[in-house]
Amino acid sequence: MKFILKFIIRALIILVICRFLPGSNVDDIQSALLLAIVLGLLNTFLKPLLVVFTIPITFLTLGLFLLVINGIIVLVADYFIDGFHVNGFLTALLFSIILSIASGIIEKMIGDKKKSD
Repeated sequence: MKFILKFIIRALIILVICRFLPGSNVDDIQSALLLAIVLGLLNTFLKPLLVVFTIPITFLTLGLFLLVINGIIVLVADYFIDGFHVNGFLTALLFSIILSIASGIIEKMIGDKKKSD
């Protein structure tokens, strides 16, 4: 149940980000839900490949190149989803940073609470 709730909340976060971030646009809630699913799939399958191929540059930049990879993931999602658009790499980078921060905060709020035995 929390899995579905997290996707719905992430879609709402996407709607808010697109409302306030110039250069980003999502058409409707269905597109935002689809974007949340596609970003989850891309982060599961594509991101590990990109990280492996860019280990040297990621090491040299002390991990900051991972932000570039996140921006690339958003641009790939823009390519696949008709109802979502970002105007360039900088907007995609800002979108991914804001989405990561907001998702992290939400994860802390509704995340699994494990009991100590």
